[in-house]
Amino acid sequence: MSEVQQQAETGPVTVRVPKGTRFALCTCALVLFVGMLYVARDFFLPLVLAFLIALTLSPIVRAGRRRGVPPFVTALVLVVGLSLTILAGATLLTRPVTNWIQEAPRIGYQLRSKLHDLRESVAQVTEASKEVQKLTESVKDPEVQRVSVEQPGFLPSAADDVVAVLAMLLLTAILILFLLGSSEMIYEKIVRVLPTMTDKKRALRLIFDIERTVSRYLLSITLINIGLGCFVGSAMWLLGVPNPVLWGVAATALNYLPYVGNLVGIVTVAVVSIVSFPTLTEALLPPLAYLTLTSLEGQLVTPLLLGRNLEINAVAILVALSFWGWLWGIAGMLIAVPLLIVMRAIGEHFEDLGAIAEFLSSSGRIVHAAPEAEARSPSEAPLPVAD
Repeated sequence: MSEVQQQAETGPVTVRVPKGTRFALCTCALVLFVGMLYVARDFFLPLVLAFLIALTLSPIVRAGRRRGVPPFVTALVLVVGLSLTILAGATLLTRPVTNWIQEAPRIGYQLRSKLHDLRESVAQVTEASKEVQKLTESVKDPEVQRVSVEQPGFLPSAADDVVAVLAMLLLTAILILFLLGSSEMIYEKIVRVLPTMTDKKRALRLIFDIERTVSRYLLSITLINIGLGCFVGSAMWLLGVPNPVLWGVAATALNYLPYVGNLVGIVTVAVVSIVSFPTLTEALLPPLAYLTLTSLEGQLVTPLLLGRNLEINAVAILVALSFWGWLWGIAGMLIAVPLLIVMRAIGEHFEDLGAIAEFLSSSGRIVHAAPEAEARSPSEAPLPVAD
């Protein structure tokens, strides 16, 4: 009897892969996966955005379905309303942003004039660099020709970027519409495909948990950011900062980027205040007001409304912002925290991924859901806005 027949009679043979080989294979797979996300970002970014927004709005669609409204009708109303809101905000900000771009040279000149000491230091460095450049030009080979590559102008590049952004937003809106309109069908197919009742329950429990958590987080953060923008705009108006509406909208958008957005807002307001006000004391008041409002929001309002169970480890947030910002730019930074929320919810349902959920959490120990827990049907799921 051959060795193969003996193995067939004794049953399947377990092949143990060395630990170093497993680590190398996992590393290669991770690198290939990240490379795929980077190369195909024009495909994956609208898909991820649509997935997150659909998770946020799906409880509203389900609530309308319980009241007899067809899901596709509710989805169409939500997508059109969201699109009109974004369009109105962009139209409202077009004039202030255009004015700031046109005034950028004058603002730069005034800023250099008020920061006289810093300008002198920069001038000394510039003079030194010019002397070095003259020295290198005097000794270079006269037969060597200087070649320069002309870059496309600002307006063509900006036009291409606008067209790409509009195309991405249109694709995202279409994906959101179909995801919201067919969410019940997707849930039914997931239940039908899985083999055992335990798997069906676990899958539905995981889907509803992710939906409830992401929806509550994004809806709550949006309301908090709108409130912060109103307070920041009012404070800028009271302090006499130009274009207070612009700063209110900017504070609302920047607050979706934890830590980084607030820092950018404070620095930008400080620069504009230095240019706009005659004395340093008056120029310090707007950035201090911005810092005070954002600190109250981050340390008091957000923990009070969201609760500690939805807070994410600060280290994980910074790492995610850096990674997704490098991978997909500003849009990647915007979806970094919601993706962490999804990863943590998945980790809470699988013991093998418990370490990931434990690291992402900023609260106590993670309690995993029991496998035998009953999953609620889609029509019975509550609107996940508050506990």
